[in-house]
Amino acid sequence: MLYKREKVIEYAKKWAFSRNPKYYNFDNVGGDCTSFASQCIFAGANVMNYKKDIGWYYINGNDKSPSWSGVEFFYNFFIKNKGIGPYGEECHQTEIEEGDVAQISFTGKKFEHTLIIVNIENKFTLSGIKIASHTYDSFNKAISEYEFQKIRFIHINGVRFT
Repeated sequence: MLYKREKVIEYAKKWAFSRNPKYYNFDNVGGDCTSFASQCIFAGANVMNYKKDIGWYYINGNDKSPSWSGVEFFYNFFIKNKGIGPYGEECHQTEIEEGDVAQISFTGKKFEHTLIIVNIENKFTLSGIKIASHTYDSFNKAISEYEFQKIRFIHINGVRFT
């Protein structure tokens, strides 16, 4: 089914520099970046996967899937999801679209930060790919402004409702 990328961007723009009171703010417990990315994607997908442990859902700050707010769990859900909800694949930066995701590793050991792609001026250069994020609140910031060791991209292929 259709993934509404324009809804992802609208949500990111509205909440990039503040917090939606519907969601717990994880800034003081590891960061809010992946929860914010999940919120943005939910705005464009409008369906969650409530499978315990392997799903992607948010009920409240204490009742959510690990993939809602954990960088690696998020990646694994989107890459491996064969059930209800959004799904995707790791891709090269030249294959990304607005509403897709980038994850970066500051140390080169593990991925630590999740970003929503909100604008693409030139997908062949990291300065031409603009993101929104929480923890380091930003909107329309070039990925090249981050100092990181590794980067990966997740293309959202679509959404399943059954």
